[in-house]
Amino acid sequence: MWRERWHIGLLIGIGLLALMVHLDGSRLWDRDETRNAGCAAEMMAQSDWVVPTFNGELRDAKPVLLYWLVMISYTLFGVNEFAARFPSALLSLGTILATYVIGRRLFGPQVGLLAGVILATSVMFEVSGHATTPDASLIFCSTIGLMIYVLATFRPRSVVFGERTAPELWVEGQYFPTSWPAVALMYAVLGVGVLAKGPVGLILPTAVIGMFLLILYAPKKKTVSAATTFFSRLRAGCARSVRLFAPAHFLRTCWRMRLLTATLVVLAIAGPWYFLVGVRTDGAFLRGFFIDEHFGRATHAMENHSGGPFYYVIAILIGFFPWSVFATPMLVGAIGRIRRNDPWRAGYLFAICWVGVYLAIFTFAATKLPSYVTPCYPGLALLCATFLYQWCQKTTIAPDGWVTSGLTVVAVVGVVAAVGLPIAAHFFLPGEEMLGVLGVVLLLGAAACFWMMRKGHARGMVLSFALMAVLLSVSVFSFVMPRIDRHRTRFILTELVQQSGPETKMGAYGFFEPGLVFYTGRTVQPLLRGGPLAATPGEDTDSHRAVNRAT
Repeated sequence: MWRERWHIGLLIGIGLLALMVHLDGSRLWDRDETRNAGCAAEMMAQSDWVVPTFNGELRDAKPVLLYWLVMISYTLFGVNEFAARFPSALLSLGTILATYVIGRRLFGPQVGLLAGVILATSVMFEVSGHATTPDASLIFCSTIGLMIYVLATFRPRSVVFGERTAPELWVEGQYFPTSWPAVALMYAVLGVGVLAKGPVGLILPTAVIGMFLLILYAPKKKTVSAATTFFSRLRAGCARSVRLFAPAHFLRTCWRMRLLTATLVVLAIAGPWYFLVGVRTDGAFLRGFFIDEHFGRATHAMENHSGGPFYYVIAILIGFFPWSVFATPMLVGAIGRIRRNDPWRAGYLFAICWVGVYLAIFTFAATKLPSYVTPCYPGLALLCATFLYQWCQKTTIAPDGWVTSGLTVVAVVGVVAAVGLPIAAHFFLPGEEMLGVLGVVLLLGAAACFWMMRKGHARGMVLSFALMAVLLSVSVFSFVMPRIDRHRTRFILTELVQQSGPETKMGAYGFFEPGLVFYTGRTVQPLLRGGPLAATPGEDTDSHRAVNRAT
């Protein structure tokens, strides 16, 4: 028990350092962050907890959970950047702890601890934890839901520290919880996720569990002879894949997952708000959110956010940095151990399903953004942690040279950053040549890791890499981002309006900066050539909003 408390305390410390330090060091960044923060401010000013509005217009881009959390934060801390970002940072800290719990139950305490550190210091997860967007709340709900599934399916571990044993089931042969309260609680948490970002909060985590069960309960395959040709093996592999989704097998899996219970619980949690907002807006929110934001984004690329079939592979290699340098060996090792029926096979399979489902589904969607797959980062962290644990134990399947290659990549990126960032800053951010410190952090970290490897201290190498990742994340969000923020010229107009009298009115022609609304607390009137565009009593509000978006 003392070891678990020590692990939790360490993760909380790292999470607070990576997520909370200088949380208000820069002003709100992109258009979504300012819109979300401004929407919560308007709802609080109007004492309206149902209808999201921004700049006096209905905001149908996202559900209400983020706005509720930010409104509570505004009540505690006032309307400012820290309060707007605090819910995301706090929920991200909760996701880190949930990842530790999952890793501890499936693999052991060391893997769980390392997975929490890896997640806390990966770039894209850090971004979601520092932004006023629904991503952090969606990731939190998805991870907590999957954590409940794992805890209700697998028994606590009671083995000697460092011993590798298979996770034990509560009920022999049952890979889905048999306790109805546990199932209801899991789906209730996913129902909260539906309030965070819509149906994906339920569908994707459920699909992860479903894929896991489809594979575990798959019909036994016939033994393939070692002399079988390549094409015969390929046909056999395709046949096995088809059998996973055979109607009878698929329906049995759905029945095991109690999807009727899921539907009823989620409707009870999320249904009341969707019903109320639909009534209050005469269905305008529901049409905009479900048709435009979901069906529209799935079928065609919106706002020029498109990409090829390898878009999310590249996004993960960048977003999971610096730990993504171990992507190839951790994937090879996990797949190899599944095939060898490793004691941790169930855990490896669960983590791969977690990552694979998100990659597959969003690869087929037309609209692509790097943040869409961030909910699978806890699964990536688990895979990376298991690889590094096995490497420390000298039991890896992938060649040791992959670690050296990964550290070389870190060193190369460090050299490029140490040289390139000061040059770029000289031209675009005069006086900020010290941004090259990021490259120095990477170079020193890579050097320390190489030195530990030369001395034969595998655990020392992993510890050095983790320390480098922590320093890198703190440097980016506590030093680099605030310095870049000083050079943002878009706030000059905001400062001029704040200095003017309350009678000053604002209009926008051609381009609308949402930050003006949040930082001035005033409505910005969109303009057309014929004059101001304002809704008149009885005018169709849907058409009015469409024109406003077009301008």
